[in-house]
Amino acid sequence: MISIKLLRENPEVVRQAIVAKGSDCDLEAVLAADRAWRDEVVRVDALRAKQKSANTEMAALKKGSPEFLEKVGQLKGLAAEVKSGEVRLKELEAKARELLLTVPNLPHADVPVAPDPTGNQTIATWGESLPAEGHHRPHWDLPCFGRMVDFARGVKVTGAGFPFFVGEGARLARALVQFFLEEGRAAGYEEVAVPLFVNAESALATGQLPDKEGQMYQTVEDSLYAIPTSEVPLTNFHRDEILEEAQLPVRRCAYSPCFRREAGSYGKDVRGLNRVHQFDKVELVKWVHPDNSYEELESLRADAERLLKKLELPYRVLLMCSGDLGFTQAKKYDLEIWARGQQRWLEVSSCSNFEAFQARRAGIRFRARDGGRIDHVHTLNGSGLAIPRVFVGILENHLQPDGRIRVPEALRPWLDSETLGG
Repeated sequence: MISIKLLRENPEVVRQAIVAKGSDCDLEAVLAADRAWRDEVVRVDALRAKQKSANTEMAALKKGSPEFLEKVGQLKGLAAEVKSGEVRLKELEAKARELLLTVPNLPHADVPVAPDPTGNQTIATWGESLPAEGHHRPHWDLPCFGRMVDFARGVKVTGAGFPFFVGEGARLARALVQFFLEEGRAAGYEEVAVPLFVNAESALATGQLPDKEGQMYQTVEDSLYAIPTSEVPLTNFHRDEILEEAQLPVRRCAYSPCFRREAGSYGKDVRGLNRVHQFDKVELVKWVHPDNSYEELESLRADAERLLKKLELPYRVLLMCSGDLGFTQAKKYDLEIWARGQQRWLEVSSCSNFEAFQARRAGIRFRARDGGRIDHVHTLNGSGLAIPRVFVGILENHLQPDGRIRVPEALRPWLDSETLGG
């Protein structure tokens, strides 16, 4: 949620951000709702003051006198007006907040302004995006892939996009999770095991609601949401809490299955493991001091990049433009690996700074060291990393001429093997 003070004092700045992000937010409706609520606050406060004054005047009158009885009648009328005004005040406040939640976060000054992904900027690369040789092919066409991942039985048991990982496929997926978590611990992130379902308040706090409700699976009886990423429960760990400045930065990581409808996704770009409805991911989350949040973003990005280097996967880093930034982010980097068999880039991580946007929604604040000022923290998160596409990257980039898959050195402690797919 953006700062209401900023909205009131600089609505044009917010309007420009809405345009830059290509949002359909109706800012005039937001401003009108805020004005209506504030006008009602003034009106109800005036009624309360009048009520208090009448009470004082009545106390000075003789009980039972005509003046006293007239004042009693006046007070009854004022009390009814105040009560009615307070009800309306709550309704207007709720409406103003509801509309304020539709305003996207403001892009950071470094973010390129462009309407679509063509405006994203490649700011770093590592490794070579090599052409496919004779034995290279998309992962779904590799003979070993059918033994590692079973889509047909996933369709039978659940539906499309819910594959089984079998044998070496299951072991490779588990090895990646263990590797990512251990690397996170070594980098100073405390591991947390998170709930896989969250309530609406949690989804609202991190910005999945009201922006992405169509992407989430929801239970009917309990109105809980299956998490699209462990960012949601992990960020809400400190919801409605005040941290001490000395605690910052707080760094935590979590492994979880993730569930996404991915409505409207179809075609060659989503074949195989490129896009599924359930996938495993390790998430890195930070709660930091506002003064240091962009340094922490660069550190977060470096943590994610280090994983790709250790897995020997060529990658590039994109600075996302305003039109491809997302509702909640102020600045975001995407890390994409080169899928040699498909000859295309696949996103495996997004590293984002939300500034105080999530913290305002979630009520996550910190107290300054001197015990005085209380302010909102800045929150950041990054994928460290998403399993299916990293799985794809290993198969397509480490494929050997004999059809086997070379296991990167970093994964061998968990796989106890130099190759897979025999």
